[in-house]
Amino acid sequence: MKLAPPRLRLWIVVLLLLAAQLAVRPWFAASPLAPDFLLVALLTFAMRSRPGAGAAAGFVVGLLGDAVAPTAFGAGAFALTIIGYAAGWLKAVVFADNLLVTVVFVFAASWLRDVLELAASGALRAGAVGTQLLVLSPATAIGTAAAAAVVLLLFRSWLHSAPAS
Repeated sequence: MKLAPPRLRLWIVVLLLLAAQLAVRPWFAASPLAPDFLLVALLTFAMRSRPGAGAAAGFVVGLLGDAVAPTAFGAGAFALTIIGYAAGWLKAVVFADNLLVTVVFVFAASWLRDVLELAASGALRAGAVGTQLLVLSPATAIGTAAAAAVVLLLFRSWLHSAPAS
């Protein structure tokens, strides 16, 4: 059986992750381990694209997130633009389908996104920032990295040959 073209397979995986954000993430409710499937979708796309495409995708995902939760409009767009660019750049440096590299990068990207959002929103001056950055953000990063590992394991053959755009 012939597989769909690599770009189509990548978009199918990204769309499945977007569906998981709407269908699966609510089951986690307020758990600090709730995976961020949108971040996994962004990183899945960006690590298989050029840095500019990753940055553009990060900006769009960030704006959509900011529109839904406008506590500090623009902070998410800023953070995810940087994360998307970094993921696109990372692809040029290391192999995007390496499970360990992917898990470590997703953990770091999730935590860095929280740091950047807090910095951009001016919340780094607040008293609860230590708890956020040292307890809650790493817990969310663990859940997100675990979700990324599952996605890579399930769709490795599909994602392996997705060309850079």
